[in-house]
Amino acid sequence: MKILVADKFPDRGVRTLRDAGFEVVHEAGVGEDALPAKLAESGADVLVVRGKKVSAAAIEAGRLGLIVRAGAGVNTIDLVAASRRGIYVSNCPGKNSIAVAELAFGLILSVDRRIPDNVADLRAGKWNKKEYGKADGLFGKTLGLIGVGKIGREMIPRARAFGLDVVAWSRSLTPIVAEALGVIRAASIEDVAAEADILSVHLALNKETRGIIGERVFTALKPRSIFINSSRGEVVDQVALENAIKEKGIRAGLDVFAREPSTDTGAFEDGIVKLGVYGTHHIGASTEQAQEAIADETVRIIREYRDTGKVPNVVNLCAHSPATHMLVVRHRDRPGVLAHVLDALRAAGINVQEMENVIFDGVQAAIARIALDAPLSPEMVEQVRLGHQDILALEMVELR
Repeated sequence: MKILVADKFPDRGVRTLRDAGFEVVHEAGVGEDALPAKLAESGADVLVVRGKKVSAAAIEAGRLGLIVRAGAGVNTIDLVAASRRGIYVSNCPGKNSIAVAELAFGLILSVDRRIPDNVADLRAGKWNKKEYGKADGLFGKTLGLIGVGKIGREMIPRARAFGLDVVAWSRSLTPIVAEALGVIRAASIEDVAAEADILSVHLALNKETRGIIGERVFTALKPRSIFINSSRGEVVDQVALENAIKEKGIRAGLDVFAREPSTDTGAFEDGIVKLGVYGTHHIGASTEQAQEAIADETVRIIREYRDTGKVPNVVNLCAHSPATHMLVVRHRDRPGVLAHVLDALRAAGINVQEMENVIFDGVQAAIARIALDAPLSPEMVEQVRLGHQDILALEMVELR
């Protein structure tokens, strides 16, 4: 099996893949525009990327069976194109959670204590204790969390260490879970913003979250509140954030931006930095600890794909099967039984949505469960049952 690693990736991870018997081509410098040609040329079965965009053209150019995002978000991969061609897309959720949470608190402290400005003046030979001695402090304040996934949950114990109360919102946050986490559950994002002295965003980017932090959220924030975004720039309405900075004195610490360069180095032209925000270069996950953990998870995903045909953390399988009925076939474990059943389904114009065949102890009998988009008629069920001597029982079950 051949793997194209088309982004930065720890050397130890590459060596581990090669030691496991994979053929690995590591070309971190391949550009997004050149990726389709590289995939076609390499004949790779697996593509590994970090932040690089994987377009429909790239997906359609090669013979891929699996794309692994060596990180959490998959918004840079054309999932529709991958699903259309039956290509698994997997990621490494949670492996960078601590790193992102650490950076988020670094941004909080930088905003409150104006650490970057302190450093800049010291390096310029300026001493200004009078100015930089002014800070609000964190103890006793309220941290608002938007999103309580793996990263959001890593924020909670760090908030406690600073003496912060925590109020949170997430679509999946129930009263029971909130109590277990020791946070106050808010009914909406706006309710979190209204209570928070510091608002920190930890949402994945998808069609529901794009622009979700908008004007109503910033209207609810207190003047001079701290706003932190270490998730994705696109979850925030850029104009609304800029207006909040100008009109309400909102102090922002950003690791992600609406307009980021597609390469690791280059010109940066997002005008929001001219409004006095504190920022980093989308480096939330970029610690050695996080990258080694992500590399280990990437290796695990690829090895399991090769060894079992199953893909951990796959993100583009159908969430709700269109199957309406299940055909249950108990049969002797002999050649031709399932071919007989599938031929009958084809003749009836019925499509198989999912199928599994489980072997019983002793390897004499098996049971097949075949999910269908329509039922066989009772007469057809009987005909199929009688049509092969190794079918022991046949049952059509309506799915609820």
